[in-house]
Amino acid sequence: MAPASRIALIRHGQTEWAASGRHTSVTDIDLTEVGVGQARHLPTVLDVLGIHPISVLVSPRLRARRTAELAGLSVTAVDEDLAEWFYGDYEGLTTPEIRAQDPTWRIFDHGAPAGETVTDVQLRVDRVLARAAELLPAGDVVLVCHGHISRALAVGWTGLPMSAGTAIALDPAAVTVLAAHNDEPIIQHANYFR
Repeated sequence: MAPASRIALIRHGQTEWAASGRHTSVTDIDLTEVGVGQARHLPTVLDVLGIHPISVLVSPRLRARRTAELAGLSVTAVDEDLAEWFYGDYEGLTTPEIRAQDPTWRIFDHGAPAGETVTDVQLRVDRVLARAAELLPAGDVVLVCHGHISRALAVGWTGLPMSAGTAIALDPAAVTVLAAHNDEPIIQHANYFR
């Protein structure tokens, strides 16, 4: 019996801003050389995890599209809902810089001023997961996107509140696998990049 189809969330490879901890949503920057190498290693990671994508949806941002291309993935569709959380006034800032202004700030609790709210992102997550669920009967689905939106997708899949997204790490070019066990949605693997 073949295993049930799964969803693989792939964070794009390293960029200069990711390496320095700067929040990057609409700023469209390319991968560093390290990021290129990470993206080229992704087929090995997917193989180790037993992911054989039938459908590949990708964020419209260059860093995600390049990651998919360098990983040799055949993109089925570019999906606007896979874009990173829009950071608004916090675009380009690091978490310590933001917390100097607001010591209690957490993206999964507060959203971003002049950017997206938690509710805005939850609606996008719901749409993406509904599209992925429609594709799953045909085989594994890969979503190539970004750190915070991937974390939101993972907790959305399991039915956890968005605030639980703070409990998941997702490094550049890491893979998180969403599956089901006894008909219950689970995070089967998180932040896998070996």
